[in-house]
Amino acid sequence: MLVSLTVGKVDAGMAVLLTEDKRIIEFPSILLPPDISSGSIVDITVSRNLSSESAAQKAFTNLQNSIFQTFGLHSPKAPILRCRNATQTSLVLEWDPIELATAELRSLSLYRNGSKAGSIPRPTELHSTKISGLAVDTEYTFHLVLKTSAGTYSSEKLTVRTHKMTDLSGITITPGIMPSALKESLATTIERIGAKLIDTVRIDTTHFVCTEGRGQAWEKAVEMNIPIVVPDWIKGCEREGRLVGVRGYYLNADPRLRQVGSSPSVNTAPPASPTPTTHVTPPTPERKTREPRGMGDRNGRGSIEEEPPTPPPKHDRPGSAASSGRPGSVASGSTTLVDRTSKIDGKAKDQGPPSEAEDSESDEPNSPQEAPTTPPAKRKATVEDEVEDNASFQDVAL
Repeated sequence: MLVSLTVGKVDAGMAVLLTEDKRIIEFPSILLPPDISSGSIVDITVSRNLSSESAAQKAFTNLQNSIFQTFGLHSPKAPILRCRNATQTSLVLEWDPIELATAELRSLSLYRNGSKAGSIPRPTELHSTKISGLAVDTEYTFHLVLKTSAGTYSSEKLTVRTHKMTDLSGITITPGIMPSALKESLATTIERIGAKLIDTVRIDTTHFVCTEGRGQAWEKAVEMNIPIVVPDWIKGCEREGRLVGVRGYYLNADPRLRQVGSSPSVNTAPPASPTPTTHVTPPTPERKTREPRGMGDRNGRGSIEEEPPTPPPKHDRPGSAASSGRPGSVASGSTTLVDRTSKIDGKAKDQGPPSEAEDSESDEPNSPQEAPTTPPAKRKATVEDEVEDNASFQDVAL
């Protein structure tokens, strides 16, 4: 199509063209001939370029397909978790290599019973992990969570139960250096108890059995912290019918620490019953009988186990002073007897029952002048004399 336009104005980079019906069209001045000026008339031919249009459309379609094949066709996949081996207190879990497609890896975490147990180090290289310290005969649920730049993907939940102490199928043995005959016997015993025997040390190796601590396999077992025991440990498990402790079966352990017996009940002695003992109770001290007459004078003090009866006050017999032949002894004796009785009662509470000698001294007045004048040959009258001689207290001369 041919169109005739009149140049109205030419500016730097842009020209104003006018149509016959006075419409304004802005046109790049670089596309106009160089000698154009205001008032010039130019003819412009407009046509569709089908070949170029087809080529551009094809290039755009190829670009879209390439982007889809690279980023839209493949996407990360959820990891597939499974159990490789189980023992009484540990589990070995493994999974297929993770597929990220074109996404970037953020993290790979292991969850136990709905709680995060930890993150897997180097998830693109490691495809297994070992969980230790579990309870015996207990059920656990595990699943993996993969986080990428394209989203978060979780594996199916895996339910695993640890073995009982009598289940020996989870034991995985790697043999080390030992005599060939002993190695054959070990393989036969492992087959009988249902355990597994592998040639190399792996993550699922539970025990390393050898008689000499050397070699590359032994070094790897030490590095992986795998228990290194002697072949007698397998024999002990077979004999006991259960998993026995490895403390007494280490390579350099004392053989006396090993369990001996056909059952755990033989190894573990029941608590010893206490030896019957006879508790001897000392006899109850009996009250001593009254000492013989004059015992208090010979020993200096009478017996203190028996308290003699308190003599009655002297003022009941006003005439006793006349019979004694001592002037003023009635008033002094009666008053002193009451005072001495009170003192004796107070001392009896603090020191125990008074002796017969002290009681005999209470019958006399406590006059300091009369006490030393008493003849030593003559024994003082006491209450005991009254009882033993069947005499009256009033007839005794004080």
